Amino acid sequence: MNKQKRTEIFTRWRNINPKPETELEYSSPFELLVAVALSAQATDVGVNKATRKLFPVANTPEAIYALGEEGLKEYIKTIGLFNSKAKHVIQACKILIEEFDSVVPENRKDLESLPGVGRKTANVILNTAFGQPAMAVDTHIFRVSNRTKIAPGKDVLEVEKRLMRLIPKEFILDAHHWLILHGRYTCKARKPNCKECVIVDLCEFNKKVLD
Repeated sequence: MNKQKRTEIFTRWRNINPKPETELEYSSPFELLVAVALSAQATDVGVNKATRKLFPVANTPEAIYALGEEGLKEYIKTIGLFNSKAKHVIQACKILIEEFDSVVPENRKDLESLPGVGRKTANVILNTAFGQPAMAVDTHIFRVSNRTKIAPGKDVLEVEKRLMRLIPKEFILDAHHWLILHGRYTCKARKPNCKECVIVDLCEFNKKVLD
C-alpha cells in the first residue's frame, strides 16, 4: 500500500471520529492501568461492568492493595482469568507504592517492570494516558493491518514497528484507536462488513464481502 492510500484511509477515519477514545472507562492513569490489565482475553464491556463496582470503592494503589487478592477477586470474578489477574494487580500495586510513590510511570521500562504489564499494555498506557506515540497491537489491529495491507507483518511486533514507521505523523497519536474500532465494528474476524466500510475502495483485501 502506498503512502497516499494510507493518508486517505486515516483522513476518512479522522473525519468520522475526530477524537477517538478507548472504550474502557477510567478517570486516572492508575484506573486505566488496572482496566487494561483486566482486559486481556476479556471484552471492554465486561471489564467496565466490573470496574464500575470496583473503582468507587478502591481506585488507588493503596486502596486496591488493602483489598488483597481475595477482596479484589470479589469485584472481578466475572472476568476471565480473574485469579491470575487479581494476583498481578495486587503485586503491581505493591510495587507502585514502594518504588514509584503510587504514581504510574510514564516510560516503557518502568511500566513493563510491573507484574501483568507487557509491551501491549505499556503501549496502551503510554498512548492513552500520557499522549505518547505508541501502538498497542491487539488481535483487531493485527487483523486490520494485514487484511487491508496498511502494514502487514508476520507477528505483532513487526506490525507495531511497521505501523509506527508507515502511518503519517499527523495521525499517529490516534491511530491505535481508529484501527481497533475499525477491527471491532467493521473489519470483523469472521465476516468483515465491507458493504458499510468507509475505506472499502482503498483496502487491498482480495476477498471483500460485498453481498
